[in-house]
Parts: sequence; C-alpha cells; structure tokens
Amino acid sequence: MKTIENIIIGFGKGGKTLAKFLAQKGEEVLVVEKSNQMYGGTCINIACLPSKRLIIEAGNGMDFVDAVSGKNEMTTLLRNKNYHMLADEKMITVLDGEARFINDHEIEVKTASGVDKYRGKRIFINTGAVPVMLPISGLKESKFLLDSTAAMEQTSLPKELVIIGAGYIGLEFAAMFAKYGSIVTVLDHNSDFIPREDDDISEVVKKDLEDLGVKFELGVEIEKVVDHDDYTSVIYKTKSGEEKQAIGNRILAATGRKPNTAHLGLENTNIKVNSRGAIEVNKHLETSVKDVWAIGDVKGGLQFTYISLDDYRIIKSQLFGNGEYTLESRKNIPYSVFIDPALSEVGLTEKEAKAQGIEYEIHKLPVAAIPKARVAKDTRGLFKALVNPKNNQILGATLYGIESYELINTISLAINQNIPATVLRDQIYTHPTMSEAFNDLFK
Repeated sequence: MKTIENIIIGFGKGGKTLAKFLAQKGEEVLVVEKSNQMYGGTCINIACLPSKRLIIEAGNGMDFVDAVSGKNEMTTLLRNKNYHMLADEKMITVLDGEARFINDHEIEVKTASGVDKYRGKRIFINTGAVPVMLPISGLKESKFLLDSTAAMEQTSLPKELVIIGAGYIGLEFAAMFAKYGSIVTVLDHNSDFIPREDDDISEVVKKDLEDLGVKFELGVEIEKVVDHDDYTSVIYKTKSGEEKQAIGNRILAATGRKPNTAHLGLENTNIKVNSRGAIEVNKHLETSVKDVWAIGDVKGGLQFTYISLDDYRIIKSQLFGNGEYTLESRKNIPYSVFIDPALSEVGLTEKEAKAQGIEYEIHKLPVAAIPKARVAKDTRGLFKALVNPKNNQILGATLYGIESYELINTISLAINQNIPATVLRDQIYTHPTMSEAFNDLFK
C-alpha cells in the first residue's frame, strides 16, 4: 500500500483547482476519477456548459443534431484541456478508477488492470451528485427514459417530450426543446409553479414558457409509465382525481440530484452522512474524520460549480491561510435559470422577507421599459428588487429578462459589499445596455 500526501476522489471543479494548487506548492497529489469522460467535472461535461451551449444554439435557430455535434466538440476540447492541466503536472497522478474507502484514511481503487490500495494523509471527496429517480412504476425500465445527460446526447430531436419535474433543470430543458421544435409536456406533483419565487414572477415565467409551446400539468400524481412500440404513455391523476396520460417518444426525468456517496464505502469509515446521503461537514468543510474533507455537491446544499470553486477557497484558507474564510463567510449566493428569457436571483424574495418580518421597499421595472430590450427585440420580463427603507441597502433581487445572468452579479456584489441601492441608481452606465436599467429600477 502506497502512502500519498493528498488524495482527491473526483475530478470536479473544486477538486481539480485544489489539486493544481497543492502541486504548485510542491505537494504530491493523486486524483482518482471513475470516468475518462468526466475530466473537469460535471459542469463542463454534462451540465452547465453543454446545456447552455444547446440553449444558445436553440435560440439561434440551429438544427438540434448540428447543435449536439458542436456541443460534443466543445466538451471534448475542454475535457482534454482539463486532463492535461493536471496530468502534465509532475506532482499529480491522474488515475482512472473507482475509489472505495477501506477505512478512514485508506482507499482501494478498481482500475482496468486490477485493484490498487492507497493511504492518504489528506483525503478530499469531490464526487458530485447523481440524478434522483422517482419510484414510479415502469419509469426506470422504460426504453424511452432520459436523464439530463442522455437528453443532450440524442441523435435526433424528440418529436414529443414528456418532462417529469417542473424544477429549474426541467424548465431549462423544456424551454430548450420547445425552441428546437419538440412538443413538450411538463408534469409535476406541486400545484404551485416554481413556488420559491414570488407570484408575480412565477406568473410571467409560466406564461412565457406556455407561449413557447410548453404545456404544464401541475398538482398531479404520476401512477405509471407504459411503453408501446414507438412511444410511451405517462399515466397520471389530476387534482380532481381524473386519470389522464401524456404521450411522448422520450421521457426526461428531471426530479433533482442527490450526493454521489452510495458506492464510496463510507460505511467502512467514521465519516457521517445525513438522510439524503450528503457528507456532513463543519464550517471548514472537514468531515467527522480528521484530515478528510468534502467538496462541492457531495456535501449537499446548493449544486453550482461556483460553489465547488469557493469550497476550494475555504480549504486553501484553512491549509495555507489564516483559516478565517469559512462556510459562514459565504452569503447571498446568486443563481440563474437559463430559460427563455433567463431568471436570476440573489438575496431575499418578497415571500421570504414577509415570512421573516423584514421591512422592505419594493422596486419593480418592466423589461419593456429598458431601451436595450427594445433594441434586442425581446421585451419580456420583469425586474424586481427589495431595499431596506432605513439605510437603502439591497435585500434581494429577482431579475427575469435578457442578460439577467450578467446583471445579477452586480447586485450580488452590491449586497455583499454593503453598497446602497442609491449608488447603483446614480451610477453612469454605457448606453444602450441592460445594466442602465438600475438607474430606473432603484429610483
């Protein structure tokens, strides 16, 4: 058994960045990755970048098959770049294999040539998340079933697509496939549409998706999936008890993702996991075992690649800094949903402010009032912000409209740096731009 200074299980964003940093500090690193198609992690291979590429190409009017081909070229390029970023470092070994804990600090790695054993002085678990599959009769066995990865690898456009799940991932795919020309039906057990959002936002988002041709059946209970020769039926009951079916030649299960811990052998260790299989960590990302950390989706919580990157910063602070940067330092995380147009958010919604008894002023601006939206010929959407009336600090914002995924970062910066809304209101912006909407939004 060989002893390694640092073992990183999984080639994700936080893990790969940490590996590079440790190697440049002169420390030995072993990176174990189960699939040679996942160098660089979930984001570049099967999530953020390929899905956004397909979404953009749909908006450009490109043929679906051509778009998939272009997406594959991009991910191959990025995967290769990420592999060499680590493998070309003399202090890093990239090992293709499946890692499993033997005890708290020892792992065995099953490779094509056999099983190797290693002891890690430090071990970092960075294995990401996997799709959740609901226990619906006939779903897992359906020959027409897709998960989010398979949906982006289709060699032909599904003529009729049934999506189970009206969460953010399901909505992104619904908008994308509708723009490519699929007939899309979305089923969800929730009666409320994107219930986390304020009602005024939810209403306009739903209308715009319906205008794209997406059909929603909400508040339903899915009973079973029945395959036929060239199509499948999803049988469900409505709130009134009526039995109905949705027909498709593909079903996309978009019912969330869970931490990828099932095959790590954690039962052989003292590493604690919660009821969802997420590894429990303290504010420094340390697990219940000394010198073992968890990075990214595998620890539960927000599943964003930029969270995984920030996890690296926490560990870097702990190992090579003053240790002051922790999970407690992380506040007001922005996010964007790349539907059509994009929905972006940071901080409190109006619902949350009311529930917490927080005093606020509401500011709203229809996207149609922004000159750049007229220039871009897309006036759909609504910008909304909450401001503390006593000190003009921004409490939160929901931006639904074109380029909101860029604008939300400015508001996030303002919140975290205690920059009042009046500063954004009085800032001089270039014209015509979407950012100049802040002049009016914060009046």
